[in-house]
Amino acid sequence: MMRRVEVMPYDSIWQHLYLEEKKRLEAIFKNQLVAIHHIGSTAVPGLAAKPVIDIMIVVEDIEQMDKLNDQLIAIGYEMKGENGITGRRYFQKGGDMRSHHLHVYAEGDMNIKRHLAFRDYLRAFSGEAERYGHLKSELAKLYPSDITSYINGKDIFVQVMEMKAVDWYDRHHPLS
Repeated sequence: MMRRVEVMPYDSIWQHLYLEEKKRLEAIFKNQLVAIHHIGSTAVPGLAAKPVIDIMIVVEDIEQMDKLNDQLIAIGYEMKGENGITGRRYFQKGGDMRSHHLHVYAEGDMNIKRHLAFRDYLRAFSGEAERYGHLKSELAKLYPSDITSYINGKDIFVQVMEMKAVDWYDRHHPLS
């Protein structure tokens, strides 16, 4: 079955789905857990998104995290290794009907700030979130069965937005 690219209007259920999954993950990660965050478009109220809950977990030691793989598989996650980002552990849940993405980083990884900056920037600037949501909706209409073209279509916009977001984040979180 081919994955459909479906972008839908913001749904407040996404926050509840995150909180439910957070409880499951906290029970698995226990004392390895430094922080857990709802990231990505479903974490931005009002933003149109693919209905997939992105969760970022920060751990002290990424190598120790690998011991938890069997427990994550037991609750439906599929291991994807680093999946293109050195130092990350990435998991997907839901098969072709993807429901969750799990990104795990070691404390201090530069990608943590990038994800939080992007989320917080879009939460702070609704006009930017609206532009991003519109772009995603248009790309989903153009490429309903081509996830690669959908992702490539967002790429430049996301890169520029991330640079603006990290710059803004650094000015508002000087100690991070």
